[in-house]
Amino acid sequence: MARFICVTCGVQYPDSDAPPPRCIICDEERQYVGWNGQQWTTLDAMRAAGYRNEIREEEPGLWSIQTTPAFAINQRAFLVQTPEGNLLWDCITLIDDETIEAVRRLGGIRAIGVSHPHYYATIVEWSEAFESAPIYIHADDAEWVVHRSPGLCLFPEETQSLFGGITLVRLGGHFRGGLVAHWPAGAEGRGVVLCGDIIQVVMDRRWVSFMYSYPNIIPLSEAEVTRLVERIRPYRYDRLWGAFAGRQVLEDASGAVERSARRYIERLHAP
Repeated sequence: MARFICVTCGVQYPDSDAPPPRCIICDEERQYVGWNGQQWTTLDAMRAAGYRNEIREEEPGLWSIQTTPAFAINQRAFLVQTPEGNLLWDCITLIDDETIEAVRRLGGIRAIGVSHPHYYATIVEWSEAFESAPIYIHADDAEWVVHRSPGLCLFPEETQSLFGGITLVRLGGHFRGGLVAHWPAGAEGRGVVLCGDIIQVVMDRRWVSFMYSYPNIIPLSEAEVTRLVERIRPYRYDRLWGAFAGRQVLEDASGAVERSARRYIERLHAP
């Protein structure tokens, strides 16, 4: 028995004797099946191939965790430190003894929150490694949770309050249950939003964007972008940390979201 991992998205499936016939997360219009067809791997194979994780302090109390060489979508996870425990925000596929020990030195993991299905990765493995840490996912995305554990918390509310002042906020957009994490103590008290790519920090880091599918370039509607921005507007934040290395807005992030939404909608109406 093995827990097979989709090579394209990095999501792990439950124990089985053979790989699943398809990855339901990739075989859907927001993602894609790799050009060489559906391929599978395992954590043991990744470790044997020399993959490892790099852990980096991004700002006081915030650490990024990213796999090298790049694997699957190549997102980064974040460890948010609070006096009441640590949140693992989003997830990456590789977990090994070195990573577990490093995270334990930083205070371990009290809970896991995931923005959307493309980053479910090996959430069960991470939870099991840290005393069955609860996994918070919005109930609107329940159909995409292919590997479940007793620690799974599918919450239906628009927000989920955690510890250390952190709140998970459903913005929707990319997925119906798309979440961001608001950390008011971040950025020296000016507030941080960890956004995955529910809000996508773009190459010109003064701006962000919003999409239904990023790899297949399917936009969101004006109504959905408007709703998304309205849902994040009540939260005070000066900094935005995105899913990919280097993709962060380090000041006036709330202004960047508002300006970007206006520009996006203007382009939808342009002749």
